[in-house]
Order: sequence, then C-alpha cells, then structure tokens
Amino acid sequence: MKCPVDGETLVMADRNGVEIDYCPSCRGVWLDRGELDKIVERSVPPAAPQSRFVDRDEDDYGHSGRPGKKKRESFLGELFDF
Repeated sequence: MKCPVDGETLVMADRNGVEIDYCPSCRGVWLDRGELDKIVERSVPPAAPQSRFVDRDEDDYGHSGRPGKKKRESFLGELFDF
C-alpha cells in the first residue's frame, strides 16, 4: 500500500497486538476500522483502588512542589515511537 501523502510504501508494525500502517518518510499513521478502539482499550490501565492517603507534598490542586518530577507521556507518544 502506498502513502496517500507522499507515495512511499507503507510499513506494517505491531503495537500491542494491533497492526499499524505507517510511512517511514512522513511518519504518517493509518489505522484500519476498529484499530483505534483496540489501541485505546489496551492502553487504559486497570482502575486502581481508591486510597485515603493524602500526599502532604501536594497543594490543594494536586500539584507537587517537587522539582524534576517528569510528567508521564501520553500512551500515543509511547505507541507511535518509531
């Protein structure tokens, strides 16, 4: 299959059991019907039990004052890391 943007041959990659077509040139990603739903379903972590623990290092909005704490990237950033 050819990339609709630049005509390069698309490459297939397996991500979490879902085959994804992507262009190595423009890095475009194409999904077949239902593949996005599968990716989303498999990327959502199971619900953690509710805890009554309160982190005293956080303000009223849940922000930590600790410098250098890196924010976790979205699952799409991890998924499409070619």
